[in-house]
Amino acid sequence: MPNIVEGMMKPLDVAALAGPDAPKHPPRILLLYGSLRETSYSRAAAEEGARVLRALGCETKVFDPSGLPMPDDAPEDHPKVSELRELALWSEGMVWSSPERHGALTGIMKTQIDWLPLAPIGGIRPTQGKTLAVMQVSGGSQSFNAVNQMRILGRWMRMVTIPNQSSVPMAWKEFEHGRMKPSSLYNRIVDVMEELARFTIMTRGRKDMLVDRYSERVESLEDVHTRVTT
Repeated sequence: MPNIVEGMMKPLDVAALAGPDAPKHPPRILLLYGSLRETSYSRAAAEEGARVLRALGCETKVFDPSGLPMPDDAPEDHPKVSELRELALWSEGMVWSSPERHGALTGIMKTQIDWLPLAPIGGIRPTQGKTLAVMQVSGGSQSFNAVNQMRILGRWMRMVTIPNQSSVPMAWKEFEHGRMKPSSLYNRIVDVMEELARFTIMTRGRKDMLVDRYSERVESLEDVHTRVTT
């Protein structure tokens, strides 16, 4: 990680952040990106984020969306759908990194999100109460359309979307040989990953309490499943 100034990235203060009964394993972060191009800047940005997260002590996994079918165009046991859902269940936080295309996040990014149900899988919701960081890359001037749209989606998926975010304009100038050049834009990605790691440690052990809802306590599991899937 040649762009990191030695001694300036603070280690996570787990004792101060975590609750008394919080999990002890490294925070589990799933990273999704929204482009299938051979030179994918959204993937490169996600990979830079993953390096920072690992340096902070997190465990990371990156999902490759190549081969993922359109929603409702394949059964739920399709191998790529199953892989994505298993990774979502494994994760305690996520990073969504999308290009901005035609003023919006890409269909590839939205397809991944659309395959993640609000309804429980085996009694567990794959996104509710988990942390989320959003990032975007643009071919032109700086924009925030994609990150704003992903924030709406994160709220809809009942995720804890952190305040910070990253938007990289003219991404083709910011990367070389798959790595991001040193810049204030790179520093912002480090900021976002530090914040995501802290929020994940702080909330993962308290997730069930934070998302506990009166309206759901008075409904049966079957009623909830019917309501969110019909």
